[in-house]
Amino acid sequence: MADTSTSRPKVAKTDAEWRAELTPEQYHVTREHGTERPFTGPYLNEKRKGMYVCVSCGNPLFTSDTKYDSGSGWPSFYAPASKGAVSEHEDGSMFMRRTEVRCSACEAHLGHVFDDGPNPTGQRYCMNGCALKLTPKEEKDGA
Repeated sequence: MADTSTSRPKVAKTDAEWRAELTPEQYHVTREHGTERPFTGPYLNEKRKGMYVCVSCGNPLFTSDTKYDSGSGWPSFYAPASKGAVSEHEDGSMFMRRTEVRCSACEAHLGHVFDDGPNPTGQRYCMNGCALKLTPKEEKDGA
């Protein structure tokens, strides 16, 4: 079986560089581990095909083929785009134990993963929409 992990180098920038490149909401979510309000972010109802990449560094994170409506108020996916696209970390904030999901290339906070998703993985990668950017798949004309 082929290794599908990402081979992107680690992205390291200063706080000033992140602030200059990201909107205030993107900075708060990705660099300060914030959360956008449910049902307010982009991509919640997005139906276009394509690749969801990290808004901070462009690392491919999730394909539209794994996106589903979880009813949670945030875009949800049942699997990352590749084995090494994201990293998972224990999160004990908010008086609960959760698993935080970060971009493996730049450590941007993306959201959390839960064990209540659909088949085939049973995972729900509940992501902040403002931490993602959709690169739409070009539709082919004709046959």
